[in-house]
Amino acid sequence: MGHKGRTRRTSLVTALLAALLAGSAMAGCTPEETDDGRAPGDGTPGAGSVLAVKIDNASRARPHTGIDAADIVYAEQVEGGLSRLMAVYATKFPKVIGPVRSARESDLELLRQFDEPTLAFSGAQGKLLPLIDKAPLHAAPPEKNPKAYYRGTDKPAPYNLYLRPERLLKSAPGADALTTGFEYGALPAGGKAETSHTVRFPAARFTFTWSESRDRWLVSMDGRPGATTDGPRMAAATVVVQYVKIRKSQFKDFLGNNTPYTETVGSGTAKVLRDGRAFDADWKRASAEDGTRFTTQDGEPLPFARGQVWVVYAKA
Repeated sequence: MGHKGRTRRTSLVTALLAALLAGSAMAGCTPEETDDGRAPGDGTPGAGSVLAVKIDNASRARPHTGIDAADIVYAEQVEGGLSRLMAVYATKFPKVIGPVRSARESDLELLRQFDEPTLAFSGAQGKLLPLIDKAPLHAAPPEKNPKAYYRGTDKPAPYNLYLRPERLLKSAPGADALTTGFEYGALPAGGKAETSHTVRFPAARFTFTWSESRDRWLVSMDGRPGATTDGPRMAAATVVVQYVKIRKSQFKDFLGNNTPYTETVGSGTAKVLRDGRAFDADWKRASAEDGTRFTTQDGEPLPFARGQVWVVYAKA
């Protein structure tokens, strides 16, 4: 094909892509997809497996989809001081979750607390992939489960990859699969009244504001409300700011930036927000196979409010 022919073809492709982006799905609806009608594939993990999904949290990845249905949302620091989320689902699956992005080494340690969890992610550092394959989890990237993923038209790539969880797992396993060590119960004595709390990463920040009307902590990220495409503003029943060691991992991104490693095994201090109050707490996770126990400074268990829990890993 001659140069002019290639130029015309390139222009046509560019125009088609622009048209797709112009027809983006707006906040308040699920990102658009083409449903091919295929049922979930065979060989999916068993019914007892929680689903953990790595979710992009760059500004261009927002608003998120399906995060309001998660039982737990973990927020971790990644390259450049930015943040990324891991949403864990056990009691129910939304129709769509995303946008899905890459895994990190820290995820493997964090997920050891669950019984063979399913990890949905899109890519990882090349040298990390063999470790993911050896980990006691069901790795479920798009190349292994193409029927479960699609590219939406609401955002440009790579911020538009979405997961249809019911094409990956037949059903949600139920609350018993959440072997986190968390305890739930009535508001304990103590703590102090608090209406807003901010956690800062080097290049990201989370603010949680108490809402009496919703009985939840409203989530803001980088100064903007945490919007979703399929529901109300992000809101947590309990927020845990867990102070941990964040060190350099053995991996780097494609720009040469070192990937932070968040150590979730060990012990330390935390701030627990629930019911408009803040509690100083201690945390302990004896091994990767164990959940994390949170106690008051007197050593008593510190129960969480029932509902979605956010755990933000802050540098100790």
